[in-house]
Amino acid sequence: MPDTFTPDSPAPDAQIYDVIVLGSGAAGLTAALTLATRFKVAVLAKGNLDGGSTSWAQGGIAAVLEAGDTFESHIEDTMVAGAGLNHRATVEFVVENAAAAIDRLAALGVPFNPGDTLSERWHLTREGGHSHRRIVHVDDSTGFAVQQALQAAAVAHPNITLVPGMVAIDLVTSAHVEGERFAARACHGVYAFNIASRRVECFVGKAVVLATGGASRVYQYSTNPDGSTGDGIAMAWRAGCRVSNMEFNQFHPTCLFHPTVKNFLITEAARGEGGHLKLPDGTRFMQRYDDRLELAPRDVVARAIDAEMKRLGLDHVLLDIAHLGADFVRHHFPMIHARLIELGIDCTVQPIPVVPAAHYSCGGVMVDLAGRTDLAGLWAAGEVTQSGLHGANRLASNSILECLVFGQAVADDIGACWDAQGLVPAIRPWDESRVTDSDEEVVVAHNWDELRRFMWDYVGIVRTDKRLERAAHRVKLLRKEVADYYGNFRVTPDLIELRNLVNVADLIVRSARARKESRGLHYTTDYPRLAAVARDTVLDPVSTRS
Repeated sequence: MPDTFTPDSPAPDAQIYDVIVLGSGAAGLTAALTLATRFKVAVLAKGNLDGGSTSWAQGGIAAVLEAGDTFESHIEDTMVAGAGLNHRATVEFVVENAAAAIDRLAALGVPFNPGDTLSERWHLTREGGHSHRRIVHVDDSTGFAVQQALQAAAVAHPNITLVPGMVAIDLVTSAHVEGERFAARACHGVYAFNIASRRVECFVGKAVVLATGGASRVYQYSTNPDGSTGDGIAMAWRAGCRVSNMEFNQFHPTCLFHPTVKNFLITEAARGEGGHLKLPDGTRFMQRYDDRLELAPRDVVARAIDAEMKRLGLDHVLLDIAHLGADFVRHHFPMIHARLIELGIDCTVQPIPVVPAAHYSCGGVMVDLAGRTDLAGLWAAGEVTQSGLHGANRLASNSILECLVFGQAVADDIGACWDAQGLVPAIRPWDESRVTDSDEEVVVAHNWDELRRFMWDYVGIVRTDKRLERAAHRVKLLRKEVADYYGNFRVTPDLIELRNLVNVADLIVRSARARKESRGLHYTTDYPRLAAVARDTVLDPVSTRS
Protein backbone atom coordinates (compact mmCIF):
# COMPACT_ATOMS: atom_id res chain seq x y z
CA MET A 1 0.00 0.00 0.00
CA PRO A 2 1.42 3.41 -0.89
CA ASP A 3 2.37 5.55 2.10
CA THR A 4 4.75 8.28 1.00
CA PHE A 5 3.86 10.22 4.14
CA THR A 6 3.19 8.82 7.60
CA PRO A 7 0.07 9.98 9.43
CA ASP A 8 0.04 10.30 13.19
CA SER A 9 -1.69 7.08 14.27
CA PRO A 10 -4.48 6.89 11.69
CA ALA A 11 -7.71 5.00 12.22
CA PRO A 12 -7.22 1.25 12.37
CA ASP A 13 -7.31 -0.25 8.87
CA ALA A 14 -7.26 3.23 7.28
CA GLN A 15 -6.11 3.24 3.69
CA ILE A 16 -3.35 5.84 3.38
CA TYR A 17 -2.54 7.85 0.26
CA ASP A 18 -1.13 11.26 -0.49
CA VAL A 19 -4.32 12.45 -2.20
CA ILE A 20 -7.86 11.09 -2.16
CA VAL A 21 -9.97 11.95 -5.24
CA LEU A 22 -13.72 11.39 -4.95
CA GLY A 23 -15.11 10.87 -8.42
CA SER A 24 -13.77 9.17 -11.55
CA GLY A 25 -15.12 11.46 -14.27
CA ALA A 26 -13.35 14.16 -16.27
CA ALA A 27 -12.58 16.41 -13.28
CA GLY A 28 -11.38 13.67 -10.95
CA LEU A 29 -9.24 11.82 -13.47
CA THR A 30 -7.71 15.02 -14.85
CA ALA A 31 -6.64 15.96 -11.32
CA ALA A 32 -5.42 12.43 -10.56
CA LEU A 33 -3.29 12.13 -13.71
CA THR A 34 -1.53 15.42 -13.00
CA LEU A 35 -1.07 14.67 -9.29
CA ALA A 36 0.28 11.19 -9.99
CA THR A 37 3.49 12.59 -11.44
CA ARG A 38 4.51 13.30 -7.82
CA PHE A 39 2.03 11.65 -5.46
CA LYS A 40 0.25 8.42 -4.65
CA VAL A 41 -3.43 8.97 -5.52
CA ALA A 42 -6.57 6.97 -4.77
CA VAL A 43 -9.59 7.61 -7.01
CA LEU A 44 -12.88 6.48 -5.46
CA ALA A 45 -15.92 5.87 -7.66
CA LYS A 46 -19.44 5.33 -6.33
CA GLY A 47 -20.16 2.56 -8.83
CA ASN A 48 -18.26 1.62 -11.97
CA LEU A 49 -15.37 3.87 -12.92
CA ASP A 50 -17.26 5.07 -16.01
CA GLY A 51 -20.62 5.39 -14.28
CA GLY A 52 -20.66 9.17 -13.88
CA SER A 53 -22.03 11.95 -16.03
CA THR A 54 -18.91 12.40 -18.18
CA SER A 55 -19.62 9.21 -20.12
CA TRP A 56 -23.15 10.42 -20.87
CA ALA A 57 -22.15 13.76 -22.39
CA GLN A 58 -23.03 13.79 -26.07
CA GLY A 59 -22.34 17.25 -27.45
CA GLY A 60 -18.71 18.23 -27.04
CA ILE A 61 -16.23 20.70 -25.56
CA ALA A 62 -16.20 24.43 -26.30
CA ALA A 63 -12.97 26.22 -27.22
CA VAL A 64 -11.82 29.06 -29.45
CA LEU A 65 -10.34 27.16 -32.39
CA GLU A 66 -12.01 28.63 -35.49
CA ALA A 67 -10.51 31.45 -37.54
CA GLY A 68 -12.52 34.57 -36.73
CA ASP A 69 -13.53 33.35 -33.27
CA THR A 70 -12.03 35.07 -30.23
CA PHE A 71 -11.63 34.59 -26.50
CA GLU A 72 -13.75 37.69 -25.99
CA SER A 73 -16.58 36.20 -28.05
CA HIS A 74 -16.60 32.95 -26.05
CA ILE A 75 -16.42 34.95 -22.83
CA GLU A 76 -19.32 37.17 -23.91
CA ASP A 77 -21.47 34.19 -24.96
CA THR A 78 -20.84 32.59 -21.56
CA MET A 79 -21.66 35.82 -19.72
CA VAL A 80 -24.86 36.36 -21.69
CA ALA A 81 -26.06 32.83 -20.94
CA GLY A 82 -25.16 33.31 -17.28
CA ALA A 83 -27.48 36.33 -17.01
CA GLY A 84 -25.02 38.57 -15.19
CA LEU A 85 -24.01 36.19 -12.40
CA ASN A 86 -20.80 34.85 -13.92
CA HIS A 87 -17.52 35.82 -12.32
CA ARG A 88 -15.63 37.33 -15.23
CA ALA A 89 -12.20 36.31 -13.91
CA THR A 90 -13.35 32.68 -13.82
CA VAL A 91 -14.82 32.82 -17.32
CA GLU A 92 -11.61 34.33 -18.68
CA PHE A 93 -9.52 31.70 -16.88
CA VAL A 94 -11.50 28.79 -18.30
CA VAL A 95 -11.85 30.14 -21.84
CA GLU A 96 -8.16 31.00 -22.11
CA ASN A 97 -7.14 27.50 -20.94
CA ALA A 98 -9.63 25.61 -23.14
CA ALA A 99 -7.38 24.91 -26.13
CA ALA A 100 -4.60 23.53 -23.93
CA ALA A 101 -7.10 21.22 -22.20
CA ILE A 102 -8.26 19.86 -25.55
CA ASP A 103 -4.66 19.36 -26.68
CA ARG A 104 -4.06 17.25 -23.56
CA LEU A 105 -7.05 15.07 -24.42
CA ALA A 106 -5.88 14.68 -28.01
CA ALA A 107 -2.48 13.61 -26.72
CA LEU A 108 -4.22 10.92 -24.65
CA GLY A 109 -5.87 9.63 -27.82
CA VAL A 110 -9.34 11.18 -27.81
CA PRO A 111 -10.34 10.83 -31.50
CA PHE A 112 -11.98 14.21 -32.11
CA ASN A 113 -13.74 14.41 -35.47
CA PRO A 114 -11.27 15.80 -38.02
CA GLY A 115 -11.95 18.97 -39.98
CA ASP A 116 -13.46 18.94 -43.45
CA THR A 117 -10.49 20.72 -45.02
CA LEU A 118 -6.71 20.57 -44.62
CA SER A 119 -6.76 23.90 -42.78
CA GLU A 120 -9.16 22.60 -40.11
CA ARG A 121 -7.62 20.34 -37.46
CA TRP A 122 -10.99 19.31 -36.05
CA HIS A 123 -14.60 19.54 -37.10
CA LEU A 124 -16.37 22.20 -35.07
CA THR A 125 -20.10 22.29 -34.48
CA ARG A 126 -22.30 25.01 -33.00
CA GLU A 127 -24.73 24.82 -30.12
CA GLY A 128 -27.35 27.07 -28.57
CA GLY A 129 -26.01 30.35 -27.17
CA HIS A 130 -22.72 30.19 -29.09
CA SER A 131 -21.96 32.85 -31.70
CA HIS A 132 -19.38 30.68 -33.50
CA ARG A 133 -18.66 27.08 -34.34
CA ARG A 134 -16.37 26.12 -31.47
CA ILE A 135 -17.48 22.69 -30.23
CA VAL A 136 -14.97 19.88 -30.76
CA HIS A 137 -16.63 16.50 -30.59
CA VAL A 138 -16.40 12.77 -31.19
CA ASP A 139 -19.58 12.22 -33.21
CA ASP A 140 -22.39 12.45 -30.65
CA SER A 141 -20.63 10.58 -27.84
CA THR A 142 -17.81 12.93 -26.85
CA GLY A 143 -18.07 12.28 -23.13
CA PHE A 144 -17.70 8.54 -23.59
CA ALA A 145 -14.53 9.02 -25.65
CA VAL A 146 -13.09 11.45 -23.08
CA GLN A 147 -13.90 9.07 -20.22
CA GLN A 148 -12.29 6.11 -21.96
CA ALA A 149 -9.08 7.99 -22.71
CA LEU A 150 -8.69 9.43 -19.20
CA GLN A 151 -9.60 6.12 -17.59
CA ALA A 152 -7.12 4.15 -19.70
CA ALA A 153 -4.36 6.57 -18.75
CA ALA A 154 -5.28 6.29 -15.07
CA VAL A 155 -5.37 2.48 -15.18
CA ALA A 156 -1.89 2.47 -16.71
CA HIS A 157 -0.37 4.86 -14.15
CA PRO A 158 1.52 3.16 -11.32
CA ASN A 159 0.79 5.96 -8.84
CA ILE A 160 -2.99 5.82 -9.26
CA THR A 161 -5.18 3.32 -7.44
CA LEU A 162 -8.72 3.13 -8.83
CA VAL A 163 -11.31 2.00 -6.28
CA PRO A 164 -14.82 1.41 -7.71
CA GLY A 165 -17.86 0.55 -5.63
CA MET A 166 -17.19 3.04 -2.82
CA VAL A 167 -20.12 5.19 -1.67
CA ALA A 168 -18.74 8.22 0.17
CA ILE A 169 -20.58 8.91 3.44
CA ASP A 170 -18.84 11.89 5.03
CA LEU A 171 -15.60 13.78 4.82
CA VAL A 172 -13.10 13.08 7.59
CA THR A 173 -12.57 16.45 9.27
CA SER A 174 -11.23 17.84 12.52
CA ALA A 175 -14.47 16.66 14.14
CA HIS A 176 -13.22 13.08 13.69
CA VAL A 177 -9.79 13.65 15.22
CA GLU A 178 -8.75 11.88 18.42
CA GLY A 179 -7.88 14.42 21.14
CA GLU A 180 -7.45 18.17 20.92
CA ARG A 181 -4.06 18.56 19.27
CA PHE A 182 -5.55 19.10 15.81
CA ALA A 183 -8.36 21.53 16.56
CA ALA A 184 -8.14 23.56 13.32
CA ARG A 185 -10.85 22.96 10.72
CA ALA A 186 -9.42 20.77 8.00
CA CYS A 187 -10.22 17.77 5.79
CA HIS A 188 -8.17 14.60 6.16
CA GLY A 189 -10.00 11.99 4.12
CA VAL A 190 -13.35 10.26 3.74
CA TYR A 191 -15.46 7.51 5.22
CA ALA A 192 -16.91 5.34 2.43
CA PHE A 193 -19.20 2.34 2.23
CA ASN A 194 -17.69 -0.59 0.34
CA ILE A 195 -20.52 -2.07 -1.72
CA ALA A 196 -18.77 -5.45 -2.06
CA SER A 197 -17.84 -6.01 1.60
CA ARG A 198 -20.80 -4.03 3.03
CA ARG A 199 -18.37 -2.35 5.42
CA VAL A 200 -17.39 1.27 6.00
CA GLU A 201 -13.75 2.06 5.23
CA CYS A 202 -11.61 5.10 6.00
CA PHE A 203 -9.37 6.68 3.35
CA VAL A 204 -6.81 9.15 4.69
CA GLY A 205 -4.72 11.70 2.78
CA LYS A 206 -3.05 15.09 3.07
CA ALA A 207 -5.36 16.42 0.35
CA VAL A 208 -8.88 15.53 -0.76
CA VAL A 209 -10.45 16.44 -4.11
CA LEU A 210 -14.22 16.52 -4.52
CA ALA A 211 -15.19 15.66 -8.11
CA THR A 212 -18.50 13.97 -7.40
CA GLY A 213 -20.69 15.68 -10.02
CA GLY A 214 -24.09 17.26 -9.68
CA ALA A 215 -27.45 16.71 -8.05
CA SER A 216 -30.04 16.46 -10.82
CA ARG A 217 -31.39 13.17 -9.47
CA VAL A 218 -33.14 15.23 -6.82
CA TYR A 219 -35.79 15.62 -9.55
CA GLN A 220 -38.21 12.98 -10.82
CA TYR A 221 -37.09 13.37 -14.45
CA SER A 222 -33.40 13.73 -15.21
CA THR A 223 -30.93 13.07 -18.01
CA ASN A 224 -28.28 12.12 -15.44
CA PRO A 225 -27.09 8.70 -14.28
CA ASP A 226 -28.61 7.41 -11.05
CA GLY A 227 -25.55 8.40 -9.02
CA SER A 228 -26.04 12.16 -9.50
CA THR A 229 -27.38 12.62 -5.99
CA GLY A 230 -25.40 15.65 -4.82
CA ASP A 231 -23.12 13.64 -2.53
CA GLY A 232 -20.17 16.03 -2.67
CA ILE A 233 -22.32 19.12 -2.15
CA ALA A 234 -24.05 17.57 0.86
CA MET A 235 -20.82 16.27 2.41
CA ALA A 236 -19.05 19.60 1.98
CA TRP A 237 -22.03 21.47 3.49
CA ARG A 238 -22.08 19.17 6.52
CA ALA A 239 -18.33 19.69 6.88
CA GLY A 240 -18.73 23.47 7.01
CA CYS A 241 -18.29 24.67 3.41
CA ARG A 242 -20.44 27.38 1.89
CA VAL A 243 -22.56 26.58 -1.15
CA SER A 244 -23.87 29.04 -3.69
CA ASN A 245 -26.57 29.44 -6.37
CA MET A 246 -28.27 26.11 -5.73
CA GLU A 247 -31.52 27.45 -7.22
CA PHE A 248 -30.02 27.27 -10.72
CA ASN A 249 -30.64 23.74 -11.96
CA GLN A 250 -30.56 23.47 -15.72
CA PHE A 251 -33.35 21.56 -17.41
CA HIS A 252 -32.25 20.16 -20.74
CA PRO A 253 -34.97 20.96 -23.29
CA THR A 254 -34.76 17.71 -25.22
CA CYS A 255 -34.82 14.49 -23.26
CA LEU A 256 -36.43 11.61 -25.14
CA PHE A 257 -40.07 11.14 -24.18
CA HIS A 258 -40.60 7.38 -24.03
CA PRO A 259 -42.70 5.06 -21.86
CA THR A 260 -39.73 2.98 -20.67
CA VAL A 261 -36.55 4.99 -21.41
CA LYS A 262 -36.56 7.93 -19.00
CA ASN A 263 -33.14 9.57 -19.27
CA PHE A 264 -31.93 9.42 -22.87
CA LEU A 265 -30.64 12.82 -23.95
CA ILE A 266 -31.02 14.24 -27.45
CA THR A 267 -27.91 16.38 -27.78
CA GLU A 268 -27.92 20.17 -27.99
CA ALA A 269 -26.05 19.78 -31.28
CA ALA A 270 -29.22 18.41 -32.90
CA ARG A 271 -30.65 21.92 -32.65
CA GLY A 272 -27.29 23.51 -33.30
CA GLU A 273 -27.10 21.76 -36.66
CA GLY A 274 -30.57 22.96 -37.67
CA GLY A 275 -33.14 20.81 -35.87
CA HIS A 276 -36.65 22.27 -35.47
CA LEU A 277 -38.91 22.11 -32.44
CA LYS A 278 -42.53 21.47 -33.42
CA LEU A 279 -45.96 20.88 -32.00
CA PRO A 280 -47.77 17.63 -32.81
CA ASP A 281 -49.47 19.32 -35.79
CA GLY A 282 -46.05 20.08 -37.29
CA THR A 283 -45.93 23.84 -36.61
CA ARG A 284 -42.82 25.47 -35.13
CA PHE A 285 -43.22 27.61 -32.00
CA MET A 286 -39.85 29.00 -30.90
CA GLN A 287 -40.43 32.20 -32.91
CA ARG A 288 -42.97 33.20 -30.26
CA TYR A 289 -40.34 33.09 -27.53
CA ASP A 290 -36.94 34.17 -28.85
CA ASP A 291 -35.45 35.61 -32.04
CA ARG A 292 -32.69 32.99 -31.85
CA LEU A 293 -35.32 30.26 -32.30
CA GLU A 294 -33.92 26.81 -31.50
CA LEU A 295 -30.46 28.31 -30.88
CA ALA A 296 -31.64 30.23 -27.80
CA PRO A 297 -30.03 29.22 -24.48
CA ARG A 298 -31.39 26.12 -22.81
CA ASP A 299 -33.39 27.88 -20.12
CA VAL A 300 -35.30 29.85 -22.76
CA VAL A 301 -35.97 26.74 -24.85
CA ALA A 302 -36.97 24.63 -21.83
CA ARG A 303 -39.46 27.26 -20.61
CA ALA A 304 -40.87 27.61 -24.11
CA ILE A 305 -41.48 23.87 -24.34
CA ASP A 306 -42.95 23.84 -20.83
CA ALA A 307 -45.29 26.73 -21.72
CA GLU A 308 -46.50 25.03 -24.91
CA MET A 309 -47.07 21.74 -23.11
CA LYS A 310 -49.14 23.47 -20.43
CA ARG A 311 -50.99 25.67 -22.91
CA LEU A 312 -52.08 22.73 -25.06
CA GLY A 313 -52.15 19.98 -22.44
CA LEU A 314 -49.33 18.05 -24.13
CA ASP A 315 -47.04 15.49 -22.57
CA HIS A 316 -44.26 16.20 -25.08
CA VAL A 317 -43.27 18.17 -28.19
CA LEU A 318 -41.29 17.10 -31.25
CA LEU A 319 -37.70 17.65 -32.38
CA ASP A 320 -37.39 17.26 -36.15
CA ILE A 321 -33.98 16.66 -37.75
CA ALA A 322 -35.22 14.60 -40.69
CA HIS A 323 -34.96 17.58 -43.07
CA LEU A 324 -31.18 17.61 -42.53
CA GLY A 325 -30.95 14.47 -44.65
CA ALA A 326 -30.53 10.81 -43.75
CA ASP A 327 -26.80 10.69 -44.50
CA PHE A 328 -26.15 13.82 -42.42
CA VAL A 329 -28.13 12.47 -39.46
CA ARG A 330 -26.45 9.06 -39.51
CA HIS A 331 -22.99 10.64 -39.84
CA HIS A 332 -23.35 13.36 -37.21
CA PHE A 333 -25.56 11.54 -34.70
CA PRO A 334 -24.76 7.84 -35.08
CA MET A 335 -25.31 6.88 -31.44
CA ILE A 336 -28.61 8.74 -31.17
CA HIS A 337 -29.82 7.33 -34.50
CA ALA A 338 -28.91 3.77 -33.52
CA ARG A 339 -30.55 4.00 -30.09
CA LEU A 340 -33.75 5.50 -31.51
CA ILE A 341 -33.92 2.77 -34.16
CA GLU A 342 -33.81 0.23 -31.31
CA LEU A 343 -36.83 2.02 -29.82
CA GLY A 344 -38.75 2.06 -33.10
CA ILE A 345 -38.06 5.71 -33.99
CA ASP A 346 -36.33 6.48 -37.28
CA CYS A 347 -35.21 10.11 -36.85
CA THR A 348 -34.19 10.32 -40.52
CA VAL A 349 -37.84 10.27 -41.52
CA GLN A 350 -39.86 11.12 -38.40
CA PRO A 351 -39.60 13.64 -35.53
CA ILE A 352 -38.35 12.68 -32.07
CA PRO A 353 -40.73 13.08 -29.10
CA VAL A 354 -38.94 15.16 -26.42
CA VAL A 355 -39.59 16.69 -23.00
CA PRO A 356 -37.43 18.84 -20.66
CA ALA A 357 -35.58 17.07 -17.83
CA ALA A 358 -33.22 18.08 -15.02
CA HIS A 359 -29.74 18.08 -16.49
CA TYR A 360 -27.06 20.15 -14.76
CA SER A 361 -26.44 21.79 -11.39
CA CYS A 362 -25.03 25.29 -11.89
CA GLY A 363 -24.66 25.86 -8.15
CA GLY A 364 -22.54 23.98 -5.67
CA VAL A 365 -19.57 24.19 -3.32
CA MET A 366 -17.88 27.58 -3.52
CA VAL A 367 -14.32 27.46 -4.86
CA ASP A 368 -11.68 29.93 -6.01
CA LEU A 369 -9.62 29.75 -9.22
CA ALA A 370 -7.40 27.08 -7.66
CA GLY A 371 -10.40 24.95 -6.68
CA ARG A 372 -9.91 25.63 -2.97
CA THR A 373 -12.98 25.32 -0.74
CA ASP A 374 -13.60 26.85 2.70
CA LEU A 375 -12.08 23.77 4.34
CA ALA A 376 -8.30 23.42 4.50
CA GLY A 377 -7.14 20.30 2.69
CA LEU A 378 -10.28 20.11 0.55
CA TRP A 379 -10.35 21.07 -3.12
CA ALA A 380 -13.19 20.64 -5.61
CA ALA A 381 -13.66 20.67 -9.38
CA GLY A 382 -16.47 20.21 -11.89
CA GLU A 383 -20.21 20.12 -11.44
CA VAL A 384 -19.98 19.77 -7.66
CA THR A 385 -18.72 23.37 -7.53
CA GLN A 386 -19.89 26.91 -8.01
CA SER A 387 -16.74 28.34 -9.54
CA GLY A 388 -18.34 31.41 -11.10
CA LEU A 389 -18.12 30.03 -14.64
CA HIS A 390 -21.80 29.36 -15.31
CA GLY A 391 -23.64 32.06 -13.40
CA ALA A 392 -27.40 31.66 -13.65
CA ASN A 393 -27.26 29.30 -16.63
CA ARG A 394 -24.60 27.06 -18.16
CA LEU A 395 -23.64 27.68 -21.78
CA ALA A 396 -23.68 24.45 -23.79
CA SER A 397 -20.42 22.46 -23.85
CA ASN A 398 -18.76 24.48 -21.09
CA SER A 399 -19.22 21.66 -18.56
CA ILE A 400 -16.55 19.12 -19.53
CA LEU A 401 -14.36 22.12 -20.23
CA GLU A 402 -14.76 23.28 -16.62
CA CYS A 403 -13.84 19.79 -15.40
CA LEU A 404 -10.66 19.72 -17.48
CA VAL A 405 -9.47 23.22 -16.60
CA PHE A 406 -10.27 23.07 -12.89
CA GLY A 407 -9.07 19.47 -12.53
CA GLN A 408 -5.69 20.71 -13.75
CA ALA A 409 -5.84 23.83 -11.57
CA VAL A 410 -6.61 21.80 -8.44
CA ALA A 411 -3.70 19.45 -9.08
CA ASP A 412 -1.32 22.34 -9.72
CA ASP A 413 -2.36 24.07 -6.49
CA ILE A 414 -2.04 20.93 -4.37
CA GLY A 415 1.46 20.43 -5.72
CA ALA A 416 2.40 24.06 -5.13
CA CYS A 417 1.32 24.08 -1.47
CA TRP A 418 2.17 20.48 -0.58
CA ASP A 419 4.98 21.30 1.81
CA ALA A 420 2.69 23.68 3.71
CA GLN A 421 0.08 20.97 4.32
CA GLY A 422 -0.03 19.94 7.96
CA LEU A 423 0.34 16.49 9.45
CA VAL A 424 -2.56 14.07 9.16
CA PRO A 425 -3.80 13.45 12.71
CA ALA A 426 -5.11 10.36 14.41
CA ILE A 427 -8.59 9.67 13.01
CA ARG A 428 -11.37 7.91 14.87
CA PRO A 429 -12.61 4.74 13.16
CA TRP A 430 -16.18 4.53 11.92
CA ASP A 431 -18.49 3.76 14.86
CA GLU A 432 -21.64 1.71 14.31
CA SER A 433 -21.82 0.24 17.80
CA ARG A 434 -25.15 1.94 18.57
CA VAL A 435 -27.05 1.12 15.38
CA THR A 436 -28.70 -2.00 13.98
CA ASP A 437 -29.68 -3.37 10.60
CA SER A 438 -32.86 -1.81 9.30
CA ASP A 439 -36.06 -3.79 8.88
CA GLU A 440 -37.85 -0.79 7.33
CA GLU A 441 -36.18 -0.28 3.94
CA VAL A 442 -39.58 0.73 2.56
CA VAL A 443 -39.16 4.03 4.43
CA VAL A 444 -36.10 4.88 2.33
CA ALA A 445 -37.83 3.99 -0.95
CA HIS A 446 -40.99 5.92 -0.06
CA ASN A 447 -39.13 9.06 1.03
CA TRP A 448 -36.91 8.94 -2.05
CA ASP A 449 -39.96 8.87 -4.34
CA GLU A 450 -41.80 11.59 -2.41
CA LEU A 451 -38.78 13.90 -2.47
CA ARG A 452 -38.21 13.64 -6.21
CA ARG A 453 -41.90 14.11 -7.00
CA PHE A 454 -42.43 17.28 -4.98
CA MET A 455 -39.14 18.75 -6.18
CA TRP A 456 -40.34 18.27 -9.76
CA ASP A 457 -43.81 19.68 -9.06
CA TYR A 458 -42.87 22.57 -6.76
CA VAL A 459 -39.26 23.48 -7.58
CA GLY A 460 -39.16 22.77 -11.31
CA ILE A 461 -38.90 24.86 -14.47
CA VAL A 462 -41.51 27.43 -13.34
CA ARG A 463 -41.80 28.29 -9.63
CA THR A 464 -44.08 30.28 -7.32
CA ASP A 465 -43.78 31.36 -3.70
CA LYS A 466 -46.63 29.04 -2.76
CA ARG A 467 -45.03 26.02 -4.38
CA LEU A 468 -41.70 26.78 -2.74
CA GLU A 469 -43.39 27.15 0.65
CA ARG A 470 -44.97 23.71 0.21
CA ALA A 471 -41.62 22.27 -0.80
CA ALA A 472 -39.93 23.78 2.25
CA HIS A 473 -42.55 22.19 4.51
CA ARG A 474 -42.06 18.76 2.89
CA VAL A 475 -38.26 19.04 3.11
CA LYS A 476 -38.41 19.90 6.82
CA LEU A 477 -40.45 16.79 7.58
CA LEU A 478 -38.23 14.57 5.44
CA ARG A 479 -35.05 15.90 7.02
CA LYS A 480 -36.30 14.90 10.46
CA GLU A 481 -37.42 11.44 9.30
CA VAL A 482 -34.16 10.75 7.51
CA ALA A 483 -32.06 12.04 10.42
CA ASP A 484 -33.91 9.76 12.83
CA TYR A 485 -33.53 6.81 10.48
CA TYR A 486 -29.83 7.53 9.87
CA GLY A 487 -29.17 7.72 13.61
CA ASN A 488 -30.67 4.30 14.32
CA PHE A 489 -29.69 2.01 11.44
CA ARG A 490 -26.54 0.91 9.64
CA VAL A 491 -25.87 2.78 6.45
CA THR A 492 -26.73 1.42 3.02
CA PRO A 493 -26.07 3.01 -0.38
CA ASP A 494 -29.74 4.00 -0.70
CA LEU A 495 -29.80 5.59 2.75
CA ILE A 496 -26.55 7.48 2.07
CA GLU A 497 -27.96 8.87 -1.17
CA LEU A 498 -31.33 9.75 0.38
CA ARG A 499 -29.60 11.63 3.19
CA ASN A 500 -27.61 13.62 0.63
CA LEU A 501 -30.62 14.26 -1.59
CA VAL A 502 -32.61 15.66 1.33
CA ASN A 503 -29.70 17.97 2.19
CA VAL A 504 -29.46 19.11 -1.43
CA ALA A 505 -33.23 19.60 -1.79
CA ASP A 506 -33.17 21.77 1.33
CA LEU A 507 -30.35 23.90 -0.12
CA ILE A 508 -32.16 24.28 -3.45
CA VAL A 509 -35.42 25.33 -1.80
CA ARG A 510 -33.69 27.77 0.56
CA SER A 511 -31.84 29.34 -2.35
CA ALA A 512 -34.95 29.56 -4.55
CA ARG A 513 -36.95 31.22 -1.78
CA ALA A 514 -34.19 33.76 -1.23
CA ARG A 515 -34.11 34.91 -4.87
CA LYS A 516 -36.88 37.49 -5.38
CA GLU A 517 -36.46 37.80 -9.15
CA SER A 518 -36.40 35.71 -12.31
CA ARG A 519 -32.88 35.22 -13.62
CA GLY A 520 -31.43 32.52 -15.83
CA LEU A 521 -32.63 29.10 -14.77
CA HIS A 522 -34.68 30.43 -11.85
CA TYR A 523 -38.07 31.59 -13.11
CA THR A 524 -40.88 32.52 -10.73
CA THR A 525 -44.24 33.95 -11.70
CA ASP A 526 -44.28 35.99 -8.45
CA TYR A 527 -41.14 37.91 -9.45
CA PRO A 528 -40.96 37.79 -13.25
CA ARG A 529 -38.41 40.62 -13.65
CA LEU A 530 -34.69 40.92 -13.10
CA ALA A 531 -33.46 42.60 -9.95
CA ALA A 532 -31.40 45.74 -10.51
CA VAL A 533 -28.24 44.12 -9.11
CA ALA A 534 -27.10 40.56 -9.83
CA ARG A 535 -26.07 38.77 -6.63
CA ASP A 536 -25.06 35.21 -5.86
CA THR A 537 -27.16 33.31 -3.34
CA VAL A 538 -24.66 32.19 -0.71
CA LEU A 539 -25.61 29.79 2.08
CA ASP A 540 -23.21 29.43 5.00
CA PRO A 541 -23.58 26.41 7.34
CA VAL A 542 -21.71 28.28 10.06
CA SER A 543 -24.40 30.96 10.27
CA THR A 544 -27.36 28.93 8.96
CA ARG A 545 -28.96 26.11 10.87
CA SER A 546 -28.42 23.06 8.63
